[in-house]
Amino acid sequence: MPELPEVETTRRGIATVMPGRTLRQLIIHENRLRWPIRPDLPALLENRTVLACERRGKYLLIRFEHGTQIVHLGMSGSLRRVPLDEPLRKHDHVEWCFDDARFLLHDPRRFGAVLWHPDTDGPLAQHPLLANLGIEPFDPGFTPERLHAGLRGRRQAIKPLLLAGKIVVGVGNIYASESLFLAGIDPRTPGSRISRPKSVRLHAAIQTTLTQALDAGGSTLRDYVNAQGTPGAYFTLHAAVYEHQNQPCPRCSSPIRRIIQGQRATYFCPGCQKR
Repeated sequence: MPELPEVETTRRGIATVMPGRTLRQLIIHENRLRWPIRPDLPALLENRTVLACERRGKYLLIRFEHGTQIVHLGMSGSLRRVPLDEPLRKHDHVEWCFDDARFLLHDPRRFGAVLWHPDTDGPLAQHPLLANLGIEPFDPGFTPERLHAGLRGRRQAIKPLLLAGKIVVGVGNIYASESLFLAGIDPRTPGSRISRPKSVRLHAAIQTTLTQALDAGGSTLRDYVNAQGTPGAYFTLHAAVYEHQNQPCPRCSSPIRRIIQGQRATYFCPGCQKR
């Protein structure tokens, strides 16, 4: 599933083109996504100017003067710029057409979403999909102290706590395994047992791992492409533990282990990440 680095990479791509341009047409080829696309949305946005392209967690936010489109890429989707005359491919479901630019939402599994939040419905931050998200990992308010406070009293293991996105958003499955390895924390450790010093290490590891993934252009899908249509899957080539089961740890040479937590694969080094 596209996680924060993939979505942020896409946002940066569309943000170089969409803002300040007038959307001439929104064309819906398939409205049966995770939630049906409202049929009047093209009429609501025709000849409206895009003000900004933002992001909250894994949601792209395309802001107009009268509301905001909330776009989710689903399990394996992408939003990419294509030539004006490029034919549609199978699973191209939505088009954003400007005078000199065109974008396509490609979503093979149709788990994505294109929703509309009019300004008359109140603050965007109160939308049900956004209201309960944790803090952004690069927000100045995300500090080791805040991370430690969020983990206090939590009996659940630290890896699924990170994935839940209630304390901090964007630490997807690959990035959680890599961050915990970098911080030297066993992924099975209950959140309540993450001490202040460990919180400091984990905070730094999360920011370092996500920065590296952003620099690499994303990693979580082998078929992920960014807004320019460039394939992702770069960060995983340099991952220390993810998908390295039974391979030697780059630090201590112990075999990397693979376990399942909450139906997700977790990779860690039993030598470096002790409870």
